Amino acid sequence: MVNIGNSWDELLKDEWLKPYYKELRKFLAEEYRSGPVYPDMHDIFNALRYAAYEDVRAVILGQDPYHGEGQAHGLCFSVKKGVAPPPSLVNIFKEIQSDLGIEPPPHGELTGWAKNGVLLLNTVLTVRAGKANSHKGMGWEELTNRVIELLNERETPLVFLLWGRDAKEKARLITNPRHLRLSAAHPSPLSAAGFFGCRHFSKANGFLEETGQETIDWSVK
Repeated sequence: MVNIGNSWDELLKDEWLKPYYKELRKFLAEEYRSGPVYPDMHDIFNALRYAAYEDVRAVILGQDPYHGEGQAHGLCFSVKKGVAPPPSLVNIFKEIQSDLGIEPPPHGELTGWAKNGVLLLNTVLTVRAGKANSHKGMGWEELTNRVIELLNERETPLVFLLWGRDAKEKARLITNPRHLRLSAAHPSPLSAAGFFGCRHFSKANGFLEETGQETIDWSVK
């Protein structure tokens, strides 16, 4: 059984018993044995661990983890301190600077965002080293879709930041009119021209303020 350590445990308890997750566990056990696989198995659920269900105010959806050594640690787009921020994250910081005037930080670890109510959720939570999308279609999507559905059920308004085609496809799960969906191109250098100028960070805070909630500090400490 998975132990996340907060309200997600009760909300997701039935998922761990379903056939898809049992098959996923078998697959992962073999993958980690033959490895390397990222992130470290203890970091797989960090996005949920750092942002309990009732604390989430914004959701950023990624695809699958970074597949380079030492990069992924369970939060989409984030890398540990000491690891150079990848190009997509550099572009996110550029947009934050343009939008809010916050200088890019010296590192790319976004744990502070997660602890401040930003769910940094990849739709696939593991990857084989050097092989992007290698764990796609193995069951993670069913679990993370359930996470999105549960958040959609929340009465307290949330902001969903959907960047790129894969994230935008999840918009179909966000049907509650209380919530705000913000869509833009992916911040990858291949598509960042459609990401720059989206001003999602100020728009998210504007919505939170309008709905009587605390805004998010988008600086990276």
